[in-house]
Amino acid sequence: MTLNNTPAWQALTTHAASLRQCHLRELFAEDAQRFARFSRQHDGLLLDFSKQRIDADTHRLLLDLAAAADIDGWRQKMLDGEAINHTEGRAVRHVALRAGDNAPPEARAVLERLQVCCENIHNGTWRGYTGERITDIVNIGIGGSDLGPRMAVRALAAQQKPDLRVHFVANVDSADIAPLLARLNPRTTLFIIASKTFTTQETLINAATARAWLLAAAEDEAAVSRHFIAISTARERTRAFGIADDNVFEFWDWVGGRFSLWSAIGLSLALAVGWRQFEQLLAGARAMDEHFANAPASDNLPLTLALLSLWNTHFLGARSAAVLPYSQSLERLPAYLQQLEMESNGKQIDREGRPLTGIACPVVWGEPGTNGQHSFYQLLHQGGQLIPCDFIALRDSDFPLSGHHADHHRSLLANCLAQSAALAFGQTAEEVRAAGVAESLLPYRVFPGNQPSTTLLLPALNAYTLGQLLALYEHKTFCLGVLWNINSFDQWGVELGKTLARRIEPLIAGEGDDSAFDVSTRGLLAALNRR
Repeated sequence: MTLNNTPAWQALTTHAASLRQCHLRELFAEDAQRFARFSRQHDGLLLDFSKQRIDADTHRLLLDLAAAADIDGWRQKMLDGEAINHTEGRAVRHVALRAGDNAPPEARAVLERLQVCCENIHNGTWRGYTGERITDIVNIGIGGSDLGPRMAVRALAAQQKPDLRVHFVANVDSADIAPLLARLNPRTTLFIIASKTFTTQETLINAATARAWLLAAAEDEAAVSRHFIAISTARERTRAFGIADDNVFEFWDWVGGRFSLWSAIGLSLALAVGWRQFEQLLAGARAMDEHFANAPASDNLPLTLALLSLWNTHFLGARSAAVLPYSQSLERLPAYLQQLEMESNGKQIDREGRPLTGIACPVVWGEPGTNGQHSFYQLLHQGGQLIPCDFIALRDSDFPLSGHHADHHRSLLANCLAQSAALAFGQTAEEVRAAGVAESLLPYRVFPGNQPSTTLLLPALNAYTLGQLLALYEHKTFCLGVLWNINSFDQWGVELGKTLARRIEPLIAGEGDDSAFDVSTRGLLAALNRR
């Protein structure tokens, strides 16, 4: 029996029909204890979901649905290392990477080697081919080998080492790598090539460009071993590239790319902030892992986020969800969560190979506040679309200013709270009239409200809380996969475009036969080849 045929799902369907027309204004008016009822605190985090369009019955029925989906059983399968990625026959063990003393021996061994590597670069033991210290790190990867470390390095800018700059290259467009190389010094630049199989097309094209750039200056193949590190399992390919085995750090097929920040893929982050900070990141994630594994369903933060997403998508009809961090340091978080959730759960086929009966994953998007307020918030307020929002705020700024400059953070927080309230409660015609607005302008000044949101308040942004935050959303994504009965850990949809690109590339150079392609693709190829 599929989940949408269970009594728990049917009960939610009936309940949603009765609640759908209820406004958040009414829900708050009816329950003076609503904030206490629908907020949870754990390990310094505060999750307020009182502005979601739910009542006590909704919450109870959603928890019944989680039990019917066997969240507990699937979680245990993951933690026990069962091959829950059934289409690839793989375990899903990214949680084990941050398990401390309980991590697998091979993971602990790589972490120990990474620590030595970091310390050697930081203390100047590792030097370039001319004997100069390394001043710049360039991470070359794409997808999970780029989004995670890029987001985390930006998020922890306040903790970064002052004498080491970390850069990222992902796009195969030469406009990504060429301007960066133009301002770097080959004698003091170290490249990290992040590709598990060392076959990722975009990454290898960029890596080859970086290698040629280095050798144009060094004129000695031996210099490659002083300026390149690989995060890969393909030792033969990394050796052929010129990277010494001691400079190759592996991660395993039980670590998916979008869950790999905790592995050797996090080396660029560790170099940016130092090994102790990287260990704090792992510790924060480990603390959230323990909460997810042990907290009762009603208090479980990741499960709560997942159930709310399911409610908004399947029962209230939302098709997208906004992530709105009121922190400039978290500006890359929406992009990171796009991959985490949409690559994991953007699927139409369940674990038994059957089509889903409805849309699963919403479109995830967002922008930091307050910038977004001057961009797309107009649509959130008056665009007539249901778009649930996650507001993320910091009690204390990671870049505090003293004196009158402290107004920065107060203003930021005031805007965050104001926007969540405005989206929830809107502004009625009576309120507009009471403000003295002309009757002719009344229709334009009414805000319908009733936009659901959750607010997550972090005490501060540091390596530990960032680890908590990312693990929170990882486990949310896992729970949603269980609820939808899909495999969150494969990504076959990525492969078709790659295959076609390999066939098209020689045609752009005027080589080969394009007759197997559609008339649109042939027309575009002809236009490209018309010089």
